Amino acid sequence: MTHRLISAALFVAFLIGWEVFSRVSGFPELVLPSLSAVLDTLWSGLTSGYLLPHIWLTAAEMLLGLATGCIVGFVCGVVLGESAFLRRILYPYIIASQVIPKLALAPLFIIWFGFGMTSIVVITALICFFPLLENTLTAIQHVDPQKRELFRMLGATRMQTLLRLKIPAGLPVIMAGFRVAVVLSLVGAVVGEFIGGREGLGALIIASQGMMDSPLMFAVLIVITILGMLLFQATIWFEKWLLRKHVTGTEQ
Repeated sequence: MTHRLISAALFVAFLIGWEVFSRVSGFPELVLPSLSAVLDTLWSGLTSGYLLPHIWLTAAEMLLGLATGCIVGFVCGVVLGESAFLRRILYPYIIASQVIPKLALAPLFIIWFGFGMTSIVVITALICFFPLLENTLTAIQHVDPQKRELFRMLGATRMQTLLRLKIPAGLPVIMAGFRVAVVLSLVGAVVGEFIGGREGLGALIIASQGMMDSPLMFAVLIVITILGMLLFQATIWFEKWLLRKHVTGTEQ
């Protein structure tokens, strides 16, 4: 409880410091708008409905990219974890695909898929893919050898060992990868909109930069932060529920 109070006090101090510094520093609003001006712009954008379509679009791109990247990453992680032959052949190509900056691929995706949601979802999915693959692969490969031997002695099939031992035992590691993917999904969606989006929060930041509207830019950044925090907190709740369900099922 104490750490939450300290954290909340730091947040309030930051907001007060921002407002005071912007007023006494003499910086123009273009450089550092006051907190009150940013909140006024944010409130006007929400109540007028101006920001809502951009929020929905970015959220949709983020969730679609996250779901696609995580599903493909999880399946590939399981397959490579189960097959040493495929792992030795394909893993170098997967690493090579991940060391290429996704921003460098964005122009190519725009040529292939055009401007708009599809190219942004592809960029987001590619960014979310690797954390799930790597963590799933690690979880599958590092199962307790004694438990694996017990399943073998009980005559469990390969599929039974995978579904009842390897994946459940690796859930904490897999969910850690999912948490990283959740954070990266918002980064991918917003950065993708910088390049290939006509709408969305990333495109709105670029538009506000062109209009030299710093309060709007800061307001959009606040919305992105709140969106990311809500999604991350939802992920924490989902992880706790999933792990509690797994522990309960194991005890039964």
